[in-house]
Order: sequence, then C-alpha cells, then structure tokens
Amino acid sequence: MTGKKTIDLKVNLGKLRLKNPVMTASGTFGYGEEYSEFIDINKLGAVVVKGLSLKPKQGNPPPRIVETPAGMLNAIGLQNIGIENFINKKLPFLKQFDTPVIVNFFGDSIAEYVKAAGILNSAKGIHALEMNISCPNKQAGWSIFGTDPKVTFKVVSQVRKATDLTLIVKLSPNVTDIGLMAKTAEDAGADAVSLINTLTGMAIDIKSRKPKLANITGGLSGPAVRPVAVRMVWECYKTVKIPVIGMGGILSAEDAIEFILAGASAVAVGTGNFINPRTTMDIMEGIECFMADNGIKSVKELTGAVQC
Repeated sequence: MTGKKTIDLKVNLGKLRLKNPVMTASGTFGYGEEYSEFIDINKLGAVVVKGLSLKPKQGNPPPRIVETPAGMLNAIGLQNIGIENFINKKLPFLKQFDTPVIVNFFGDSIAEYVKAAGILNSAKGIHALEMNISCPNKQAGWSIFGTDPKVTFKVVSQVRKATDLTLIVKLSPNVTDIGLMAKTAEDAGADAVSLINTLTGMAIDIKSRKPKLANITGGLSGPAVRPVAVRMVWECYKTVKIPVIGMGGILSAEDAIEFILAGASAVAVGTGNFINPRTTMDIMEGIECFMADNGIKSVKELTGAVQC
C-alpha cells in the first residue's frame, strides 16, 4: 500500500502549479474570507473568487435562489464589488496564504473584458484569470460570448494579448458542441478551460402561476447536473491538449475522482460549499485516501484514465 507521505497531489494548469487539484468554484466561495473560519485556505489547490466586473454590480432583483430536488437555481446576476474594490479591500486578505488566487471576471463587451484583464494583470497577488463567458442569467445578448465560436475566439484572443497570467476560459454547457467551444478557446490562446457553468433552468409556483425567480430563468447547479458535466469534461479532454478543470455537483471525493478519470486535471467545488463549508477539505482528504488505498502515487495518473 502506498503511504500518504509518498502521494503526489500536485497538478499544473499551464504555468500555474497547484499543490492539489481541489479548487473552489467562482460565485460559491465569496472572496475567500467568508469561509476562512471553516477551512484552512492554505490547504486548497486554489481559491477562485466571485466574478468581478470593472464597476460594482447590484445583480438581479430578488427572489434570486430557488432550491430544487437535487440542487438549486440561481439568478444572482453576477452581483459583485468591482475589480478596484476587490484589489484594494479583498485581495490583501488572500495574499497571506500560500494558495494561488484565481480571479473570475467578465465584461459586457470585448473592450470591457480586455480592460478588466489588463487591470487584474498588473495587480500583485493574482496568479491566474478565469474568463466567465458563460453566465446563463445575464441580459439577452450576453450569452453570445460563450455560444458563438467566432465571438468566443475574438474575445479570448483579445484578452490573451492583455495578460501574461494563466488564462482559464469558463465554458457554457448551453451549447450543441462543447468540444468545439473548448477547441476554439484553446486556439485563441487559453491555457485551460473550466466547465461546466450552470444549465439554464426554470421553476414555477403552481399556485400563483408565476416563475419562482424574478429573473424568470436561472442557472441550475448541484448533483443534478453532474452526469452532464462529467460527459462534457470527457468530450473536452478528447478534443484539446490544454488542461480541463471539471465542476458541477461535486460533493464528495468519489465525485471529484469521477471528473478526474473523465479528463479533469483539477476540480472546482461549488454548490457543495453551501451544503457543507468543509466540503473542499473532505474531498481533498478523500482523494488522498483513495490513492493510498489503490497504490496510486500521483494524481496525474488518474487524469483521463477512464476505460471506454
């Protein structure tokens, strides 16, 4: 049996090195400080902060969250404090940890994406950027960034010129061919892709006959989406050469290992943080125990090892 001391959990995302493959998913971990009393942030592979825009945003009107039988619908609308406030007020807290900080960001135009990337690129203490081109509850027209390959290529290639940080592109599952979108991001200069963002869903109050969300539709996350996410990670792994980060309903080490076997180099925990704030720690320990029990020395041995 392989001892835990000999197990190698380190993974690479482009030039970014993580001590282990367990990350947080943007939008579910705040700016890091919110969870610091529950977990040791130093033990995480990476912290991915809530999505940021050039200026603060209020998001959508309430109600914005609806529980579903196997997850939740959210229509937060990317509410955030803005990039400058994050750099000045939130980033100093994260700098004290020996854990890479990945900043998720977005824009309402290609010019905004480029400007945001440039500002973040010059801020000390940020190790990678995650481009959100896939939010399902933004205003009409915004989805084109993550669903039209030509537009995806244009926005990613322009952002690539604005930053020398590791660039991750977060993909939308609301497309016909996820492999094509991953390859488009790779060809445009992405160092990695992350998937999936939430699936577009809707819930209706049968008594009032009105949608339960003020935004009408929202993003479905949680265990319900996991089989879809695993399949899409597998498809992307077969299509691109850059690392794939898997997410979507990961609640346990078994869930995480399933994604890794499908081709994920790393995984991100989202809705699971709401259920149990220590989910990331439990998953990390579970992966290590699984490897020790099965004589696996490096977690990289598991990436894409599914036998189809």
